[in-house]
Amino acid sequence: MGNYLLISFLLFVYGIINAQCQLFVSNQILPPSCPAPDPTLNYRPIIGIVSHPGDGATGRLSNATNVSYIAASYVKFAEMAGARVIPLIYTEPPEILNQKLNLVNGIIFTGGWAKDGLYFDVIKGIFQKVLEKNNAGEHFPLLAICLGYELLTMIITNDNNILEEFSAASQASTVQFVENVNIEGTVFGRFPRVLLKKMSIDCLVMQNHHFGISPERFQANKDLSSFFRVLTTSTDENNKVYVSTIQATHYPIAAFQWHPEKNVFEWGSSRIPHSEDAIQVTTHVANYFISEARKSSNKPVAREVLDSLIYNYNPTYGGKAGKGYDEVYLFTPHSSLSSM
Repeated sequence: MGNYLLISFLLFVYGIINAQCQLFVSNQILPPSCPAPDPTLNYRPIIGIVSHPGDGATGRLSNATNVSYIAASYVKFAEMAGARVIPLIYTEPPEILNQKLNLVNGIIFTGGWAKDGLYFDVIKGIFQKVLEKNNAGEHFPLLAICLGYELLTMIITNDNNILEEFSAASQASTVQFVENVNIEGTVFGRFPRVLLKKMSIDCLVMQNHHFGISPERFQANKDLSSFFRVLTTSTDENNKVYVSTIQATHYPIAAFQWHPEKNVFEWGSSRIPHSEDAIQVTTHVANYFISEARKSSNKPVAREVLDSLIYNYNPTYGGKAGKGYDEVYLFTPHSSLSSM
């Protein structure tokens, strides 16, 4: 009787172990059930970033007359949200720039100082391409930061004197949301409410500019007020108020008179905010922009993309040079200068 019970017990235990093993093997063999990706989205977006005259360090890194640069912080900003970057070297011939524009799914205009000459002409030409692509039915976003913001206002108004002087160099600040503004569908649309509130109380954004536009001048200009809606304002060191965030009404274009990329990737100034909330601001702006780029239907030939990616260049450490960026990509093309 005892042996019978023992054998029955062992068979029972064996049955349990065998069932568990079969379940384990089954789970290992059968792939998890994952939803299919959205066929309307592009999960391999490419962002074009326009280079700026100089070396980003007032000649400390390169004295070449045709050198231009892209701060690595802009590249990392796009990469952190799931995109790759193609440099749009502004001194390249127009046919090369146009070829590159056909490889990308969105554009970033960076900060800087240049407001005339070839650089201005190239920025203006690329902006017209952005409008043309969107008017033709391709979702093609543009993010303009600091100088990029200023150039857009000059181009849209056809007025090179539209900007006013402000004292907002190298300072962290708040942003004040326009009363009753609807942020749905804008760059701030997916921000947590608690973060939006903190942005109006804590200094979570980095300002570094000497020019801007007051709300009064902005609204009085029909070209600007019809193209953009004002989302936020900020205040400079002299308590003068300027428009700090704008979004196009009919195009996927957002512009900042502040630097969303610096909070995470730049360390040259002790005034750059690096708090967890400041990092979240950068993260949400980057995610917004790249989510817009994923709506682009442009999917170019892979080989052409690989040949043009920023990975074909090496960044230069500029942090020790001071008064510049931590890292920059330097470009000295051998081609002759030409406008778009």
